[in-house]
Amino acid sequence: MNLMENITSRKNRIICHFRSVANDREYRCNCGEYVCDGLKTLREALNCGAELGCVLWKEKAGDVKLPDTVAQYTAPTDLFEYASPLKSSSGPVFTVKMPKRDGEFKLERAIVLENLQDPGNVGTVIRTANAFNIDAVILVGACADLYNSKTVRASMGAIFRQRVLTMSIQELDEFTQKQALPLFGAALSDKAANLRNIEIHRAAVAIGSEGRGLSKELLDICGGEIIIPMNPESESLNAAVAASVIMWEMSR
Repeated sequence: MNLMENITSRKNRIICHFRSVANDREYRCNCGEYVCDGLKTLREALNCGAELGCVLWKEKAGDVKLPDTVAQYTAPTDLFEYASPLKSSSGPVFTVKMPKRDGEFKLERAIVLENLQDPGNVGTVIRTANAFNIDAVILVGACADLYNSKTVRASMGAIFRQRVLTMSIQELDEFTQKQALPLFGAALSDKAANLRNIEIHRAAVAIGSEGRGLSKELLDICGGEIIIPMNPESESLNAAVAASVIMWEMSR
């Protein structure tokens, strides 16, 4: 049976822990936990077998059966909002253990994000990748932190199910070659092939930031470039939208 502790001070170690995990990337990495929020997300985490750290409820505990190993706490609204990374959260907030990286595995489809710094976009791509059965999302360069609270929330629970890898460009090159996986780069260039005319059912496709696109270094390791056909009056697509279109095409 879980023991329930009511927290009454901002200096309480649990309050400090939640704030540090949410706001300090180095602390988050060192303790190997990240923060999630919401009752639906908590149930999703339990259903996916995610390893929980502790749970903080607003005012009173909810009616959710948790493993006996999970510590539970309650806090008044002001303390809860102080501890929560997202002020709109109705609760609970909880920590989840970061999963260990997989060993050997085989990929058929992967979406690569380079320097995509908006956590909402990264979380949306993770959510969409899971919906379209994409084997992995690969983060390259200065992408938003996978375990940023906004990334986690935007994934809508997909972060518990979707394989996400972090690599350098060199590691990506070696990885796709080892997997014998063709790598394409989404680019606005004259030599890019129309997405409708190229086979990407088994492939990795890289997408860059909206402002700069893919770096030359990443494009240099791609076997080809692709472009999404669209109204010529439209300048570009949001990176997450472009990724969604490509992933849908990959899954057909």
